[in-house]
Amino acid sequence: MRKVPKGFNSSLGVAFFVLLGDQISKFSIVESLRVGESVFVLPFFNIVRVENRGITFGLLSGVLPPFVFALISLAMIVSLCVWAKNHALYRLPVSLIAGGAIGNLVDRAVHKAVIDFLDFHLLTYHWPAFNIADSAIVIGAFVLFFVSHKEGEV
Repeated sequence: MRKVPKGFNSSLGVAFFVLLGDQISKFSIVESLRVGESVFVLPFFNIVRVENRGITFGLLSGVLPPFVFALISLAMIVSLCVWAKNHALYRLPVSLIAGGAIGNLVDRAVHKAVIDFLDFHLLTYHWPAFNIADSAIVIGAFVLFFVSHKEGEV
């Protein structure tokens, strides 16, 4: 019987927590707002329902069919998890990335688009809307970069 690497179960827990938080928040948005509808929260922040059919910031929307994005996401998730399995320092950032990627993958399967809703802005300039999964992916990528840099792998 193969031994599970130490810390592997906690990494799964982090990925699951990200996925759960992401899906609960998106469910709330889908149930309460129509596409394009916005709710004022703070002078620099709104909740808005956006359906992103492309990749980051809507790039390639309509260029490739949704299943292509899903296949790419799935390949990246599996590759990262296999790579991080034996690298303890990389498990936390990879679990953040995997949890977020799976959250967006679920959206593509269920809604044929990724549900985004966090809208930060300054006057009339709006950062593209994003979600909890996107946040986890970005945080995980930054931590992965810095850990890799510290380890001399970048």
